[in-house]
Amino acid sequence: MGTHDDRLQWPFFDEPHRRLQTEAERWAALTLANEVHPADRAAVDSRCRELVGRLGHAGLLRHCLRAVDGGATPDFDARSICLLRQTLAYRDGLADFAFAMQGLGSAPLSLAGSERLRAAYLPRVAEGAAIAAFALSEPEAGSDVAAMQTSAHRDGSSYVLNGSKTWISNGGIADFYCVFARTAPGRRRNDGSVSADGISAFVVESGDRGFAIAERIDAMAPHPLARLAFEDCRIPEGRLIGEEGEGFRTAMRTLDIFRTSVAAAACGFGRRALDEALGHTRSRGMFGRMLADFQLTQTALAEMATALDAAELLTYRAAWLRDAGQAFTAAAAMAKLTATENAQTVIDRALQMFGGRGLVRGEIIERLYREIRALRIYEGASEVQKLVIGRELLK
Repeated sequence: MGTHDDRLQWPFFDEPHRRLQTEAERWAALTLANEVHPADRAAVDSRCRELVGRLGHAGLLRHCLRAVDGGATPDFDARSICLLRQTLAYRDGLADFAFAMQGLGSAPLSLAGSERLRAAYLPRVAEGAAIAAFALSEPEAGSDVAAMQTSAHRDGSSYVLNGSKTWISNGGIADFYCVFARTAPGRRRNDGSVSADGISAFVVESGDRGFAIAERIDAMAPHPLARLAFEDCRIPEGRLIGEEGEGFRTAMRTLDIFRTSVAAAACGFGRRALDEALGHTRSRGMFGRMLADFQLTQTALAEMATALDAAELLTYRAAWLRDAGQAFTAAAAMAKLTATENAQTVIDRALQMFGGRGLVRGEIIERLYREIRALRIYEGASEVQKLVIGRELLK
């Protein structure tokens, strides 16, 4: 990855991780190096579908699944997922998005789905033949999952869903959605809040009657996003994922796997910005010298490199802890908080070095500036990560 291959010598990695990163970097350099980032929605949707197919053909999507479902490793391997996300993000944010959403969107099935349900969907996920989506957030239930209002009730051999979801990645292009809905009301706690009991998970296909894409959402970085609507959406009882009431646990297990990989993607964006800044300062003349000759530039570069190394160390420590079966909740929160905040700072400083050129749409630095911002919010905003860390410290 850039000039930072020494990272693979850290003790967090085994030889299979080193081989995977080398192979992934070779594939990404050949496949993604000259891609133009699409701007309009139709082009983004088309390219995202194309990238899912390419990733499947290359075998990279197998790292989103467990071996029992045709995956590359016996269990989800967080270090492999992180290495792949950092490698892809370094080259192309949409490729990272396509990979990550295949994993996030299908993990509930892999973790809790019946053998029959897994067999119906997961092989196509691995091949890149079907696009998955994770539908948890609602207009009034983002970080507070227990505030969920989408409901599902049993009616004979079916479940009927009503409600809405928003900020759903792959919304509008997914073939199926892992949807979380209340099958029973939550318990009222002493402080007046509602527990996450009674939440269940279901597979909803894009063509199911009563399901609709209510609104496509255009964000800073061009990713497929949408608001979903369920109006008496009837699905077969066999599409319940796991048991009734297990949905919250399944959602949290899914997010635990992929939260650290958000930090890895941020590191990929930040590392690309640093490399672009290094190249620019070596070639940009100013007052009869190169920009790199000024001590102010050298100090900034030093701070950027240090911030990224700190973020990567926290990221891969958290992934290693998860793979080793050790407690990693606080470590994952520290990694996501530090990596996303540090990468935002690094990219901002790199853009400043580019001056006016860095503001031009289509420039790599301008693209990175838009792409990094969302990572400080999704899968738990920075403020939420601080709460998680504080609570873990006080246990």
